Amino acid sequence: MSLSPVEQFAELVRKSEHPLILLPAHPSKDALASALALERFISASGKAATVVGEGLSAHIQELAFLGLPADVLDSLSGTREFVLSFNTDRNRILGIRSEQDGNEFRIHITPERGTIDPRDFSFIPARLQYDVAFVIGSADKESLGSIYVENPDIFYEIPIADIDTSAGNERFGQVNLVDMTASSVSEILFESLLSVDPTRISDSVAESLLTGIIAATDSFQRKNTTPKALQAASRLIELGADREKIVLALYKTQPFGVLKLWGRFMSALKWDEGLRLAYATLSLDDFIQSRTRPEDLPEILDKVRANFSSGTLFAAIYPETPAVSAIVVRTSETAIATALAARIPGANLRGDMLSFALPYPTGADAEAGLLDTIRRASEAG
Repeated sequence: MSLSPVEQFAELVRKSEHPLILLPAHPSKDALASALALERFISASGKAATVVGEGLSAHIQELAFLGLPADVLDSLSGTREFVLSFNTDRNRILGIRSEQDGNEFRIHITPERGTIDPRDFSFIPARLQYDVAFVIGSADKESLGSIYVENPDIFYEIPIADIDTSAGNERFGQVNLVDMTASSVSEILFESLLSVDPTRISDSVAESLLTGIIAATDSFQRKNTTPKALQAASRLIELGADREKIVLALYKTQPFGVLKLWGRFMSALKWDEGLRLAYATLSLDDFIQSRTRPEDLPEILDKVRANFSSGTLFAAIYPETPAVSAIVVRTSETAIATALAARIPGANLRGDMLSFALPYPTGADAEAGLLDTIRRASEAG
């Protein structure tokens, strides 16, 4: 009898010696919390898991109150170790040294006698130092950004476990834990970790998982809050998670500038019923007065998305130059962002968010251009 996806996941966790935990570019707090929980769960067995994501070191600071692992990387390097083998049956090696000479890295070998026969050398194909990858909260490989672009071999050489809630998930793993009815990735991961070893769900693992569920359900206020999510939260509290601490950290410690920018955005908010698009135009003065930057917009749009469950698209318009408006769009599904990016010239895609520019000064023309661009891209599909 074949194993279920949860049983296959459990086998991967038990047998892996060098696991890799991958997150998409611009991960949700739910995905971040799940990654922390899985890293701690694996560490409890004496193994070390590496957590990697494009720009992750900045994103993961959002959950610093949970305590962060030492091995958090923004990129992967040194994933392979190549071996140059020398047959010493006829000639032993007495010494070896290396040096960097300009653009060349040289290895100097001292044989016991005579010269070295090139036929005694062999090049052993390298293997990845990781033996499994757990991809959390990513609908497709492309959502991993530079991690996938620079390391595509990972997805063909080691088993992949895909853990996600997205309806547009491409099920790119050998093991796919994809549940569209789940409130969060953390909920899926909790049920899966119970099947591995319930005794290894420590209070810190439970607290990370509960953080993910609370963030994904906006403290159980969103429509995705199901009886199953509430039951999981209750069990995690029994296992030692501190709900009050999590809520305080997630909702009471927002930077004041971000809250001011959010207020300015909401006061300018407009709604297009046909496109299911909530959008607002911000000026340079909005950023100056709130002491924020355009880089803070993804967090603002995430807040807007959390408060507009009927929305599909959430956009901000701001001046890039006096004659050009910059557009940032966050979507309800990564698949929607991917489809729009393919149809909008010059669009840059990062997970569930895309950005592009319009050749209009910020104002009515830019707003009309945004609506027309989104409408044309939607109709093209």
